[in-house]
Formats: sequence, C-alpha cells, structure tokens
Amino acid sequence: MADTSYAEYRSRLMKLSTTNIADALDALNLKGATYGIRPMWESAGKVAGKAVTVKIAAAGLTKSKNHLGVKAIEQAEAGDIVIIDNGGRLDTSCWGGILTNGAKMKGLSAVVVDGAVRDLDDSIEAGFPVYARGTVVATARGRIMEEATNIMIQFGGVQVRPGDTVMGDRSGVVVIPQERIAEVLEKAEQFYAKEEQMVADIRAGMSMLEVDNKYNYEKMLK
Repeated sequence: MADTSYAEYRSRLMKLSTTNIADALDALNLKGATYGIRPMWESAGKVAGKAVTVKIAAAGLTKSKNHLGVKAIEQAEAGDIVIIDNGGRLDTSCWGGILTNGAKMKGLSAVVVDGAVRDLDDSIEAGFPVYARGTVVATARGRIMEEATNIMIQFGGVQVRPGDTVMGDRSGVVVIPQERIAEVLEKAEQFYAKEEQMVADIRAGMSMLEVDNKYNYEKMLK
C-alpha cells in the first residue's frame, strides 16, 4: 500500500532541485551528494522516490540465479527508484531495454546507475527515466552479475540503504537518509525560498554585490 506521508514528501521534493537538497545536507552535516551521474537524455525529467538497492559483482564461478535487476523490480513498489552500485564501471552495461520495460510496467519512477547502461533508445521510447555515468553496448551477461538486492550499497561515494530517498535532476543525484527526510526537506525549502528572493532582487535591479551583502550568501549554510 502506498505511504501517504511519503507521497507528501515526494510532492515537496519535486518543487525543489537537487542543489537545494545538497545544500541542506551540507548544512546538516549529512553525506548525500553524489557526482558524475546524470540523466541520459535531456527530457528524462526530475525524479524522486524510495531506494531499492542493487549491488553488482564481477561474473565468475559463483553464479546468479536471476539476471541483475530482476529481483529489485519484483520487490519494488510503484514510485520506487532502483539504484545500482556497479562501482562506476563504464565497460559493461547493468541496465537495458528489457529491464526498463519491466520497471515501467511496475510503475517505478526511474533507475539510477553508478556505471553504464545500454538500449537507451528503448528507455526513451518507453519514457522511463534513466540516470547513469554513461552508455555502452556490451551486455552484462558473462561480465557482471547481481551480488545482492536491498542491502546497503555505496553509490557515487555515498552510503545508500533500502528506503532512503533518491532524487535526480539535470544537475545530478542526491540521497537523503530516511531518518532525516523531514529535516532535510525543511532546510532545503528555506534555502529555496531565500534563493528565489535573491533572484527576484537581481531582476528588480539590485547589483550582485548588493544582493550578496544583503543575504550573506557565502555563509548561508552556516
């Protein structure tokens, strides 16, 4: 069953940017700003949802019973985001068109990958947001496999646990610890309101120096 309180959090997140969230995380001394993971096409859209995690390992003599990502899609609920830790590898895909269609039919919000994806045309055609470090044509099969689903992972230098919030837009991806989401949102909304007023003052004719002195922007996170 959908979490009505989380639906409210998602609605508030979608009015903000990842940079608002990143600033709030910094102000609260929390680690959640990743690097290098971007939407794979211009109109992929802003996304926010609860994390369903996947940890990838190299393929070898120990075999996986299922193709990577399948169990994550099966366990996820509508609105969730599959987040895949492949350690930033760009030589092999860990998400493709079949998985995209499965995730789309399940009602998931997106996939975000610390690594590469393929079949990008399929994802664009399906209208399913994909965030990653890049694209590649090489299949995962015989190269990598799923080590575990819904465990703690590292993603772009950040700890991610099942149920943490993942948010992405054109600037990148941030992760919000589930215990602190209300606090992070409140702080991010304060920064958003202040920055909107700064822009309004600039457009009203105030100089950058006047605006900077008025809002003390350099120390805004203190």
